[in-house]
Amino acid sequence: MTDSESSVCDRERSRTEKGFEGVLWNSRFVVLLAVIASLIMAFGIFYLTTIDVYYTIAHLSHYHELADADRAELKAQTVAHVVAAVDGFLLGTIMLIFALGLYELFINKIQAAEGKQSASQILIINSLDDLKNKLAKVILLILIVMFFEQALFLKPTTPLELLYYSLAIVLVALALYFSQKAYSK
Repeated sequence: MTDSESSVCDRERSRTEKGFEGVLWNSRFVVLLAVIASLIMAFGIFYLTTIDVYYTIAHLSHYHELADADRAELKAQTVAHVVAAVDGFLLGTIMLIFALGLYELFINKIQAAEGKQSASQILIINSLDDLKNKLAKVILLILIVMFFEQALFLKPTTPLELLYYSLAIVLVALALYFSQKAYSK
């Protein structure tokens, strides 16, 4: 093989490699589907939760007219609805963080977030581990809220049940402590 034949072969391989690498690099735009779907889900969850909050507040308009037992029941239900609303908003936040993180990791940096004080802590995602850590924090919050939501209706009747309830609270506190310690490293 002569030098000119080798040069032609190298140019063809180079052109093929560049074409393949271009297709490979641009395939990252398929992530836009996940970004858009995640945003739609986030907005949907925010909408559903906002409607639930509206109806929860609407049910309180006659609170002052109720008898003591009925007020206690409505109060317990309202607290449960508020906890569910917090849970819903946290889930919407997870989807929003996920969408923004995927966009920043695979498509482009969000220029509107650059240099913003609030964005530096929330919206700037530098790696997949960074995205996972941010999501893990919010998921832990959701789990704690879900525990709290269930715990509202627990009525321990025996000392052993009260002990289990107390241990569960201690475990939640330990989970918060260790997660904070792990993320502060």
